Amino acid sequence: MTDRTPLLHYRLSSSITDADRLRHAPGTGGRDGSQLRGSSSRTQTPQPQKLSTFFGVVIPTLLSMFSVVVFLRIGFAVGQSGLYQTIAMFIVAYIIIGMTVLSVCAISTNGALDAGGAYYMISRALGPEFGGSIGIMFFLANVCGSALFVLGLVESIMDTFGVPQGPEAGLGSSVQVLPRTYWWELLYGTSILLLCLLVCLVGAHIYAKATFIIFLIVLVALITIFISFFVVKPHEVTVPLLNGTGTTTANFTGFKLATLQENLMGGYTVDYTTGNMMSFATVFAVMFNGCTGIMAGSNMSGDLKTPSYSIPRGTITAVMFTYIIYNLLSVMVACSCDRLLLQRDYSFLRDINVWHPFVTIGVYSSTLSAAMSNLIGASRILYAMARDDLFGKVLAPAKMMSRSGNPWAAVLISWFLVQLVLFSGKLNTIAGIVAIFFMLVYAAMDLACRGPPHLTSDIDLLSLSHSLSRPTFRYFTWHTCVLGIVGCGIMMFLINPIYASASIAFMLFLLVIIHYLSPTSSWGYISQALIFHQVRKYLLMLDVRKDHVKFWRPQVLLMVANPRSSVELIGFVNDIKKSGLYVLGHVELGDLDTLPSDPLQSRYDSWLTLVDKLNIKAFVNLTLADTIRHGVQQLLFISGLGGMRPNTMVLGFYDDCEPQDGLEEFAGIAMDTSLPVEEPRLNFPVLRRTAGRKALSMEDYVAVVSDSVKMLKNVALARYFSDFDRKEVLGRKAVFVDVWPLNLMRPDSINYVDTCSLFLLQLACVLTMVRSWRQARLRLFLCVESGRSVQGPEEKLRQLLRELRIKADIHTVAWDSVVALHWHKQAGRKPEEELELEEEDFVNSFPSNATRISDDYLQAINRMILQQASEPAVRFLYLPRPPADTSLYHTYLRHLDIMTKDLGPTLLIHGVTPVTSTHL
Repeated sequence: MTDRTPLLHYRLSSSITDADRLRHAPGTGGRDGSQLRGSSSRTQTPQPQKLSTFFGVVIPTLLSMFSVVVFLRIGFAVGQSGLYQTIAMFIVAYIIIGMTVLSVCAISTNGALDAGGAYYMISRALGPEFGGSIGIMFFLANVCGSALFVLGLVESIMDTFGVPQGPEAGLGSSVQVLPRTYWWELLYGTSILLLCLLVCLVGAHIYAKATFIIFLIVLVALITIFISFFVVKPHEVTVPLLNGTGTTTANFTGFKLATLQENLMGGYTVDYTTGNMMSFATVFAVMFNGCTGIMAGSNMSGDLKTPSYSIPRGTITAVMFTYIIYNLLSVMVACSCDRLLLQRDYSFLRDINVWHPFVTIGVYSSTLSAAMSNLIGASRILYAMARDDLFGKVLAPAKMMSRSGNPWAAVLISWFLVQLVLFSGKLNTIAGIVAIFFMLVYAAMDLACRGPPHLTSDIDLLSLSHSLSRPTFRYFTWHTCVLGIVGCGIMMFLINPIYASASIAFMLFLLVIIHYLSPTSSWGYISQALIFHQVRKYLLMLDVRKDHVKFWRPQVLLMVANPRSSVELIGFVNDIKKSGLYVLGHVELGDLDTLPSDPLQSRYDSWLTLVDKLNIKAFVNLTLADTIRHGVQQLLFISGLGGMRPNTMVLGFYDDCEPQDGLEEFAGIAMDTSLPVEEPRLNFPVLRRTAGRKALSMEDYVAVVSDSVKMLKNVALARYFSDFDRKEVLGRKAVFVDVWPLNLMRPDSINYVDTCSLFLLQLACVLTMVRSWRQARLRLFLCVESGRSVQGPEEKLRQLLRELRIKADIHTVAWDSVVALHWHKQAGRKPEEELELEEEDFVNSFPSNATRISDDYLQAINRMILQQASEPAVRFLYLPRPPADTSLYHTYLRHLDIMTKDLGPTLLIHGVTPVTSTHL
């Protein structure tokens, strides 16, 4: 997508509603012609989006990043890890999020953005597989993050208003009146979450106004904190003992070098809120949650005036500001508070503030804002996934919206899940899980990004696919992406290897599920781009000069005149092609000079839908030609690419059998031949039956066979496959595949090892190698005359089968009465005439024989084949080469018709290239 396209799209859509923007975004429908997905018919009330960079990105990001850490966990980090390690943690954390922010900026400037934040960016950059799996992880991260901030707020409320427990009972102040048990704290958290729910149900604009007021409160609280370090005198602060048996005192010393020296190195101890021993990884997990708010502005992408402008500038501004505040606050805390105070009182900033309520109000405001931010972010992600139908009916309820464009159903679902997470009870308990989820999303965001076009590295996915994306944000390279991915991966496993492994496994599971089950999207699959790039490279490596007969496989071009009457044949050829190339070819009569446009382009989707419905692995190749013969020639010349070209052409037999509608059973309804080519009410292509005069004459039909042989393509003529019922055939106790390797039109030629007969054997063997046909038994029929020895030819044939590693039952058939009807056995023929005919036959294979062979002989051949015990699933017969004399084409086809009449599913096969090898 060019840079100009998203700008045009934005201008066209800037005056429509939030819901309409969601539905008309690139890839979801609208003016770009893509399909509308998940849209409702309800008319939306016009409401232009008004959130600017400051209100829509800077403020939500700042409040989400400050939240719990700046007020409740700065002292925890310094007290447990020391100043050096705390600063190192911030450096590592901000390197990770900094690299991710660069990727977010790049992706957000690569096209028009819509609601969904990181999910929308990743899904449109990497396709639905990665987008859906990462979207779920990001949704869960926001859900857990919202719960984390609610629990942080409850913890702060308990520190201020909670009744002291244990030996401290009865020693609290007059304001400490709230019961402090698990169920009471759960009730407090539920009440706070309900308040967040009410704000989010009203809509994003009320949330933006509320966050601005909260931002002012937090800013004032931060200013008072920094002032307090300078104006508050040193004093003692009461803190609880570690074992909960009483209290002790810790000191706020003011700025002292001794205090700084004491706090420089780490001193890990037990966390007094959870009773767990702390370490670098556990402290980092808690501290990292103060950096996870970088997506808060991106989550509001659907509510911004200009997302591609606001997200980069707003996010970078917020990240730089928080990094400076965190480091300044860490240094001041390390210089003025002894370690005991930092380790035993997470709300110590309130106790050392010039006016205690300032910090209390700041904590309450920031954590409440962060909880709302994560809740509204989770709802937007859930709605975006539901709108894209990645999980079908599972997320269908989340599509519902209010008239003002607020996805209230997604908000309620998100609220319910946050409520479930609140049962965990403690902030530090879920901090690790939240951090891992966010890191996984950040790594995916880095993976979704690519370096500027002048860089040719193959590190990230879009570079691997050689995507032509052109983000306007240039301050990043593939090095930053890799650094972000590596940093996220390392820290995930340092925090908790089990949670990290389980999260990655869950994400991969979702990726596979979406890849196979999700509906086709119109906004691109990274897997398709990667496949294209790799296939192109391997096709160039597939050198036809290195082909060897040992690795031959059938690569089939099946000419389909009417898909309705060819369903069974299409399925059967899909079996005999095994793992080879399979192309469905179709010739449309017409002259492009007389047409306004190519009529085939609009029909490809119908053919591809047919391929999907029949569950076959095939390509489709359509062509426009003045005659069928010329069209087939075109397909034989151009089908395939490089070393992957069809080596075998399959045609339906030329007869007068009434075509059967094989598509009817897939529709579940009767098909009307008067229906147009594409009927919208059907979920698969509806194609006309061929009616009236055939578009191909007998002479042209045989000419097509002759053309294929001249091009060194093997030929198979399929007859009676409209009667072939695959399920019924493969459900039999005994399944037989009959092979007649002798040229039945030349009984004087008893050679079973010519190229054609070997091809016949190989193709039948390939069929029995297919999993569903493995129970089938090959029956090889050896025609003998009573005057000749049977053991010699039979033993030679067995030896040939052993060398070719083909398992088959050999059946000898006495055909004296049949051979007696052949022309070379008839009386009145002179020896020199026979010699002349044989020499001519040697050159042209069939012409003279066609003039001499009798209908009685062909009928006898037909009866002989039908008289064999146990009806086979399919018969393989030897197809003679068409005569060189075109005047004999009609006779040639008539002979084939007589010989195969009423035989059931039959393949007449002519091979022209070696396909078997007896050597390793």
